[in-house]
Amino acid sequence: MTEPHGTPTPSDDLASLRVPKALRGDVAEIAALIDKVCAEHLDDEYSALRLRLLGKLARKRPSPLVRGERRVWAAGALYTVGSINFLFDPSEEPHLRADELAALTGVAKSTMANKAALIRWTLRLGPIEPELCRRDLLARHPYAWLVEIDGFIVDVRALPQPLQDDARRRGLVPSWPGPASPD
Repeated sequence: MTEPHGTPTPSDDLASLRVPKALRGDVAEIAALIDKVCAEHLDDEYSALRLRLLGKLARKRPSPLVRGERRVWAAGALYTVGSINFLFDPSEEPHLRADELAALTGVAKSTMANKAALIRWTLRLGPIEPELCRRDLLARHPYAWLVEIDGFIVDVRALPQPLQDDARRRGLVPSWPGPASPD
């Protein structure tokens, strides 16, 4: 089972995320810490996005997850996904302040932000990374749906369904279960 744009659900096996066997215990422990915060203060979509992020970190060679405290990695992962999805913006739902997130994870705000900066640098993440965006934010993403066809830039959601499917298969736009349009 998958969440929006192909994000694995928390119940998915870590093997399906291609997490190396040696790191599965560490990733599962970090994921459990994140799930606790998500269940109590965020939502399932944040929990699912954190799995995608942890899978990417685990596959890096060498993986940065082998060093450091699990709770700091959990806080950094939450901060990373939260900042990409404007968690700290009071106009967004759900919303938490960075200091609240730090208190919930038991990690100093500066430590959490520094770990998030390391994650962003390691994975070369942009400010609004389509692969880690929540479904509602991705629908509003200014560039995630643009493709070039014969020299013209078009929104893939305006194209016929077979072309939308082809763009998703090629990885040109985010994958949704069903049509590319989130509506």
